[in-house]
Amino acid sequence: MALASMVHEQRVIFGDTDQMGVVYYANYLRFFEASRAAYWRSLGRTQKDLDDAGVALPVVEAHCVYKRPAHYEDLLLIEVSIRELRAASMRFAYTVRRGVELLAEGTTRHAVVGPTGRPRALPDHIRAMLV
Repeated sequence: MALASMVHEQRVIFGDTDQMGVVYYANYLRFFEASRAAYWRSLGRTQKDLDDAGVALPVVEAHCVYKRPAHYEDLLLIEVSIRELRAASMRFAYTVRRGVELLAEGTTRHAVVGPTGRPRALPDHIRAMLV
């Protein structure tokens, strides 16, 4: 169950494509990252705010299912939501569309770690923004 979601627009640049003119598969992970950053900004926060709170969210698992190819100059609509929020981890879910056409779906799971790299609980003020 998603907690909150938002849609991020991402224009495909030439450098995102392979020699066949199709978005290179690994670039979807970059699109996921850009949409996560936009998600935090939509909440009035940035990655710097997480850093200031002594929190890092390294990706510990990534998954993407490709349905249809995206191409140079496509305007992608990436819906990002938090699917799961646990004490020391969280999972984001993504759908990538061109208009209404579904191109890909994926998830990333993130550990919540402190400055030493050890697991820690997500601070209450950040958790409160997400639920």
